[in-house]
Amino acid sequence: MNWNELKFKYTKTNAIICSYYTDGQWSPLQVVRDDKISINALSASLQYGIQAFEGLKAYRGADEKVRLFRPWENSARLRRSADFLGIASPPESMFIEACKMAVRENIQFLPPYESGATLYLRPFVIGIGGQIDLVSPNEVVFIVAAIPVSSFAGSIEYNSKALIARDHDRTAPMGTGAYKIGGNYAASIVAGVKAKQQGYASVLYLDSGSRRYIDEFSSSNFFGIKGSEYITPESSNILPSITNDSLMKIASKSGLTVTKRAVGLEELDSFDEIGACGTAVVILRMAQIDDPLNGIVYSQKKNKNTANHNNSTCQLLYNKLIGIQFGTEEDTNNWCLTVPIN
Repeated sequence: MNWNELKFKYTKTNAIICSYYTDGQWSPLQVVRDDKISINALSASLQYGIQAFEGLKAYRGADEKVRLFRPWENSARLRRSADFLGIASPPESMFIEACKMAVRENIQFLPPYESGATLYLRPFVIGIGGQIDLVSPNEVVFIVAAIPVSSFAGSIEYNSKALIARDHDRTAPMGTGAYKIGGNYAASIVAGVKAKQQGYASVLYLDSGSRRYIDEFSSSNFFGIKGSEYITPESSNILPSITNDSLMKIASKSGLTVTKRAVGLEELDSFDEIGACGTAVVILRMAQIDDPLNGIVYSQKKNKNTANHNNSTCQLLYNKLIGIQFGTEEDTNNWCLTVPIN
């Protein structure tokens, strides 16, 4: 493969890893060479969106070791989402083993260290049995797929803009926003496509109750840097981001004050830096955020503190995080799991 031409899009690889949950038990993990599965046309996943998913990456390190980053957290979050839907999710040991198997079976698609690209893993659980009644399905399949990818929306480079959503809500108050389930993303796709057609890298959502506070970007958490403070919104509607949690711990160890609190829309212009963070994007630094009602509400160009972008706080946090993931920084938190290949 030409690793330099990778995008964040689907590529057929060697195999997916599957296990079926029926009669209260999981079947042994199996390697499936086809990327197509057979489910009932009236399954709850197709009819009612009963499915939960995760995203994590495998990294080929500078030392040639293959690492997974905090997969235990992905396992716990998948279970949390599945519990919300009332469906089974695999135990942690099965989740971890399936991820390892997916990497080993698709090792030829794991990009080299020099490329900066990764092997994206997509674990998910979906209801597969036929039903028309509104109950949680008893039949579920757990699958882990692996796809080589570059960055999702761009890079840390100082060139990204976001658009505040004014005609779409991602989730409702006391709704599903804090869970990684498909419906949340379905609600944001049209707004995201429209924004990209206008040259924006992402959409920033406000709380759907008052539209006064920042929630998150369409596929990633929001954080802002103000002096020596790392600030990220606190809300029951926000997906708990493993990347954001990692960045908060890195920021704290780096001498920054970490604060989780409500962030008002009017506060945007006071930040020195703003970033979107998540597994897919890592950190996407925002140069500008536009509001259809109020024009430009944040622009980094006026900030003299970030004139040297290579020394910005976003860049320093990014370097530290990917250094841990690729094995060039010491993993003092034991976040990485090495995957034996041979």
